[in-house]
Amino acid sequence: MQQVPYGSVDRDKPLIRLPFTRLAVITVCLPLLGLIACVVLALLYHYNDATYTHCQVPNYLPSISAAISLTPERYIWRFSIGLHSAPRFLVAAAYLSFYRGRFSKRLMEQLLSGLTFLLALSENIGLLLLTYVSSNETYSVHKSGFILFIGSSLVHMLCTCKLWSLIAKYSLSAEEMMSYRQKFRLFLFNGFFCLLAAYFYKRHNTYCEAGIYTLFALCEYLVVLSNMAFHMTAYWDFGGSEAPPWSAEEEKNEELNVAQCMLGPLFPEGTARQFPHHKEVKATSCQAMTPSSYI
Repeated sequence: MQQVPYGSVDRDKPLIRLPFTRLAVITVCLPLLGLIACVVLALLYHYNDATYTHCQVPNYLPSISAAISLTPERYIWRFSIGLHSAPRFLVAAAYLSFYRGRFSKRLMEQLLSGLTFLLALSENIGLLLLTYVSSNETYSVHKSGFILFIGSSLVHMLCTCKLWSLIAKYSLSAEEMMSYRQKFRLFLFNGFFCLLAAYFYKRHNTYCEAGIYTLFALCEYLVVLSNMAFHMTAYWDFGGSEAPPWSAEEEKNEELNVAQCMLGPLFPEGTARQFPHHKEVKATSCQAMTPSSYI
């Protein structure tokens, strides 16, 4: 653990810095590994219960709802989503800050950024709801959570693709162009398999054909996996920035403020203009910083 003297300039700085790309990878891997574990355990130890349908026709894959409603699968899934949800809120806030910086003088894009943020929160809340209320406990609540998750996810992807189409239109960054292309492809992929899953689900409930629910479960897996991959594109969006990414500019300004207050008497008046991202420090703010703050 790093130790600094009391009153040091570094005493309020974070002791641990986590690259945002690593945070994105960890955030996506948690539900991915949890889903794989739940499906594998359901097939190995609870095959009959996991693949049972009300039609009692042959089915070879469990739906996600069936896989995460069994024991111990439900606890594995809840543990994974519990750890996964907090960083998801952090990522949503990071994107809101990112969009505000890109569209600072464009009202419609600012409003779309706010809507995208609210949809990201709604998607995460829906995921938590369908996770912690299983289909075996209260089916109506679980179903509502699933609908909220899928609906918010699709609209969130659509709004995100619209924002990134505007960014990519004027961007020369290879990472931003790659991020936009992957987002758009994953959105189309996700939307297609959402429609296909809905078709197979309705057909199974209407005609009770053998194997149709297996196709529904397979489409459901692909929908969830493409959703995870969509959120994984944050790897290109934030590059090597550290979490939280919005604090970097504030920290830079704070360091320049301290330097100007300490060395201000040695500089000619107006030297602060040499710092393009630095705001002019008023005398009152420097007076609030006692000499002991720099020792």
